[in-house]
Amino acid sequence: MTTSPTPPDTTLVDILICAAALAWKDDGEVLATGIGIVPRLAASLCMSSINTDLMMTDSEAWLVREPVPIGPRSGPLAGYVPKRETWMGFARIFDNVWSGKRHAMVGPTQIDRFGQANISMIGSDYARPKSMMLGVRGFPGNSMNHANSFFVPNHNPKVFVGGEVDMVASVGYNPERLARGWSLDEIDIRLIVTNLCVLDFAGPGHQVRLQSLHPGVSVEQVQAATGFAILVPDHVPQTPAPTAAQLALLNQLDPHCLRASALG
Repeated sequence: MTTSPTPPDTTLVDILICAAALAWKDDGEVLATGIGIVPRLAASLCMSSINTDLMMTDSEAWLVREPVPIGPRSGPLAGYVPKRETWMGFARIFDNVWSGKRHAMVGPTQIDRFGQANISMIGSDYARPKSMMLGVRGFPGNSMNHANSFFVPNHNPKVFVGGEVDMVASVGYNPERLARGWSLDEIDIRLIVTNLCVLDFAGPGHQVRLQSLHPGVSVEQVQAATGFAILVPDHVPQTPAPTAAQLALLNQLDPHCLRASALG
């Protein structure tokens, strides 16, 4: 593993946001949707500095020329007005979804070795779950129609489960559950960014692969926190620290520093 010094003013959440921003780097002109503070800032950072063709909305009904900063409209954001470009209501959102011109980063409650994700319920009996959560929401359609990435703030075996997720809310690389006429190549899960590492599905047969380790984290820690075997390459780099320019952009996109509480 190659390591390099991390600037003293860099926080873990900043490293995660910059790593997650790379999920959209080669997408061109697609609609980026980041659910939660870290995914939202990651998409915003990517649109601002990596893939400037990326599209984002104001979280209501308009496409915007620049990412909308997060946080209350007070202090440094007093009087801020989103730079809206064109209407992007639900009808156009769904057009993007069905055509595959969207890439969402979401936060599942469970993920299995296939990349199948669950946000619906916990327990072996769907009629009497231990915990009931959101339901599947848009996960089935999203996972069948466009690219997805995951953000996990607390990497542990309860999230990365040893068997199959308790309820398959979004499809993964599981041949047993593919819809009729589909192939595994039509599933597109890009990255999993966690508080320990960055993972992808670039192993043989779409096995989960360790892409990079965050500063101070070992391969053994990641494997112990994962309920299934992951592919560990011979060389695992350290997740890059943010540049000074990236940190400056993050402070513009999140001037109230809401990201400081994103990891709990």
